[in-house]
Amino acid sequence: MPGRTTLGAAEAAFAAECRVGRLATADAAGRPRAVPVCYAFDAGGADGAARFYIALDEKPKAVAARALGRVRDILARPEAALLIDRYDDDWSRLGYLLIHARAELAEPGSAAHAAGLPPLRARYPQYRAMALEDAPLIALTVTDVSAWGAARAEEPGGAASEWLRAGRGADFPPLARGRRSVRAFQRREVPQAALEEMLEAARWAPSPHGRQPWRFAVLTRPEPKERLAAAMGDDWRAILAQDGQPDATIDLRLAKSRARIREAPALILACLYLDGLDRYPDPERQRAEEIMAIQSLGAAVQNMLLAAYAIGLDTGWMCAPLFSPDAARAALGLDASLIPHALIPVGYAAREPQRRPHRPVSELVARWD
Repeated sequence: MPGRTTLGAAEAAFAAECRVGRLATADAAGRPRAVPVCYAFDAGGADGAARFYIALDEKPKAVAARALGRVRDILARPEAALLIDRYDDDWSRLGYLLIHARAELAEPGSAAHAAGLPPLRARYPQYRAMALEDAPLIALTVTDVSAWGAARAEEPGGAASEWLRAGRGADFPPLARGRRSVRAFQRREVPQAALEEMLEAARWAPSPHGRQPWRFAVLTRPEPKERLAAAMGDDWRAILAQDGQPDATIDLRLAKSRARIREAPALILACLYLDGLDRYPDPERQRAEEIMAIQSLGAAVQNMLLAAYAIGLDTGWMCAPLFSPDAARAALGLDASLIPHALIPVGYAAREPQRRPHRPVSELVARWD
């Protein structure tokens, strides 16, 4: 008896809400294998069948993509299954979707690869920072569908939709805790799309009167990085000398800071832009207006840092431009209305950074009535 090759509305909603599935394959001898996977899906192709796509991404693996066990299994026998399930302590919200499928390896340049890569990148921001164009995808053409529990809730606003609303922002706490400050990066280019994703996040930060009083300079080529490091060097040396530090210590600190700028795959210079702010006759309110702008610049930078971490990149936060804004502006030919405040190195961490301890909430709340 032929199976069902399309998903119902609630089944498609359930598949969209869940973030991970389990891909089951078997080798030529019938020995089973199951691995957790990220996936995207097309509810119906030209032939009417739904398809799921799975990337063979850049996460660390012991062997090359085409030598992975699941890939060898698919090449030996194309029958596969994808289990998408959700557990909840409220058992009324339990559910699963079991997809039986014909699996194939979608090679770069194929129609299946072209169809699968965009939805994968749209669904998982981390993939936007990965070079997946030259890696094959796994394509699953649905041959039968089974659903149970919340995955079968067909009515609008049913269990699946309710869970999606309840989960708004559920991934943020681990994102905020996971972000870290990195000083050493791999010699690996950051895709332009990933930098654009960071800037897109920055523009949604809160700002006074919605004026967005910040502008950014993005540096990816060696020449502007070198100019910036050299231009700020004299200022740094003078500042450190004022502190009475020995020349050898100053030389070492300058060398480390310059290396961070030169060796970062990308840099984003965050600048304060005050021209669009309200103007007041008294200095107190005008100063408050500028402080609001500075606070919002910090919010925009934090949005960028979190967006970078969410898509698989790492960042740092260098305050050096605060101490030599004129030199930074001149080195990059920026308009006089831009006030350099922070330099954000962007790339892929070369090693796990040492993390400083964070105070518990009990030490940070001064009063709670």
